[in-house]
Amino acid sequence: MLTIQNLSIQYGDKHLFKDISAKIHPQDRIGLVGVNGAGKSTLMKIMVGRKMADEKVVIRARRATVGYLPQEVENFPAGRNLYQEAESAFAEALRLQAELDEVNRQLAGIKADSPECAALMERQGDLQHELEGHDVFRIQSQVEKVLTGLGFKPADFSKECRAFSGGWLMRLMLAKLLLARPSLLLLDEPTNHLDLDSLTWLEDFLKSYQGALVIISHDRAFLDNVTTLTWELSLGRLNTYKGNYSLYLRQKEERLTIQRAAWENQQANIQQTMRFVERFRAKSTKASQVQSRLRQLEKMDKVELEESEARVDFRFPPAPASGRLAVEVRGLSKRFGQLQVFDGLSFTLERGEKMAVVGVNGAGKSTLVKTLAGLIAPDGGNIRFGHNVKLSYFGQHQAQELDQRYTVFDTVYQVTSDISLTQARSLLGAFLFRGDEVEKKVAVLSGGEKSRLALAKMIATPANLLIMDEPTNHLDISSQEVLQEAMRQYDGSIIVVSHNRYFVNGFVGRVLEIKEGRGTIYQGNIDEYLEKLRRDRERENAALTDKSSSAAKPPAGTGKKAAATPAAATPQTPGADKGKRGKEERREQAQLRQQKNRQLAPLTKKITQLEKELEEVETRKKTVEQALADPETYQRQDEFTELSREYGSLERRLERLYDQWSTLQAELESMTEAHFS
Repeated sequence: MLTIQNLSIQYGDKHLFKDISAKIHPQDRIGLVGVNGAGKSTLMKIMVGRKMADEKVVIRARRATVGYLPQEVENFPAGRNLYQEAESAFAEALRLQAELDEVNRQLAGIKADSPECAALMERQGDLQHELEGHDVFRIQSQVEKVLTGLGFKPADFSKECRAFSGGWLMRLMLAKLLLARPSLLLLDEPTNHLDLDSLTWLEDFLKSYQGALVIISHDRAFLDNVTTLTWELSLGRLNTYKGNYSLYLRQKEERLTIQRAAWENQQANIQQTMRFVERFRAKSTKASQVQSRLRQLEKMDKVELEESEARVDFRFPPAPASGRLAVEVRGLSKRFGQLQVFDGLSFTLERGEKMAVVGVNGAGKSTLVKTLAGLIAPDGGNIRFGHNVKLSYFGQHQAQELDQRYTVFDTVYQVTSDISLTQARSLLGAFLFRGDEVEKKVAVLSGGEKSRLALAKMIATPANLLIMDEPTNHLDISSQEVLQEAMRQYDGSIIVVSHNRYFVNGFVGRVLEIKEGRGTIYQGNIDEYLEKLRRDRERENAALTDKSSSAAKPPAGTGKKAAATPAAATPQTPGADKGKRGKEERREQAQLRQQKNRQLAPLTKKITQLEKELEEVETRKKTVEQALADPETYQRQDEFTELSREYGSLERRLERLYDQWSTLQAELESMTEAHFS
């Protein structure tokens, strides 16, 4: 579908891309990953043709269509409402349908023997053939489905596009791409402006998408759920891994372990050879052996260790001592004009507790944390902080609010008098601002650099209550994981708004859901909260089904048999009737269990056998890894070569087994939900 061959781009001494090549096939699900600045967005723009590359570097199949979602909002024409703009994704189909309608109208007004009739009928056939690939009669339902799935309400459909904020316009851009259904979809950070509901809807949509996908995302859970291949851009090179992001991390670690073992073995061999050369260089009787050893070194394929990317590395300073209560909120309300954001919101957070705030976009999450931080005055209720609580706030747009005139160093150093020059430089170094980079002006920093600087500024002063609104925006996954670990180890309290499930799951123990102006507390992390919602929905659906079934049953005694022989019925006491029903229910349940076991048994047996085989292959793989890591093994080249070959074979076998296991597990879950939920 699309081929990249020998792409190289260099800026000064820095190689953005070093002779990289790759292919995209139909149905590929690719996650494009790498640290900020690795060139992910640039590569995507080259693939779509928005950045020029040398001729024949990017080759697209003739009939392939490419859709691209950038990180920046594009301009929309004035005068169109939301529905009309989304419907424009079908512009070609609508144009063909309009022309066909006109041809049909003309045919209805002329005679069959008219000279124009043959031409019109030929055009009618052509148009009908072209429209076969477009389901024009389902356009309205598709538009409504996608817009609703991405969080728009029916009342929004008639609003002019320019009435929406940048985040909602990004959703509209995404909606148009999904409706257009190109054969290759390139998405650069599609989850940045989505809430949890819209994000999970998008995941489900993309899982069943018929084209190929390339996705840049800092949301690890999203990549894990959608992608099956991973492209890693690192230090100018493109490495390809089979599997989602989590599998990529495991495979990369294994590859680097083997690479380091091979490098160490080779270095030991080189040192041994050089000792021989130095020892016998001056002896004429050993001259030929010395030259032979030197020639062997010259011909040796050197194992090179990959350079590692720099990583953010920091810990929050110890939280100042405080009372048991961090913050207590009672009856909090806030209104903007006619819009009631929330009303009667109440919760308590104690020292050391960490809570996520969730809700659809516009529910009031950012309004709540700004109110807690003192940036917005509430209309009612009260907020009480505990003894000696020191609050630090990181806003969603904190990076954009940095003073553009300051340098990186001044931004942090001027926050507080409690930090020394050395401490300021150490803190900035932890966020990858090193050497002369601390003298850069804020105005010239990238989005990711500004986010890192804003975080460094926030933690420059010790606090025991952190209030954070989308802290992972513009942070790469590696930096997110370091921040996640720091927040997990932090001994103060945290209130965080984030749509990044994997990030928040690592440290929160409570979830506050804001919905329709009310707040509900759930114990556990985001996954447990989503599972609770899923179970609640299932119970509601089951209750509706039971109610519907009960309503459909005729009242007792209205059947023909009951009407014909009313006296023949045997009278029963209520207790006996209850006992009979109980026996029937138990018998039905037993029959259902037997039916379930009969249908699921073959599948369960296959899964058990696969798991046993997986365990055996994993055990053998670890044995081979240990052997390859032993320097003695490298001295026996034949054995080392055979073990390396076996290791590659085991990796491929594991990959096939995991694919089979995942497929069977999904089939088992599907059967269970379909027949026995």
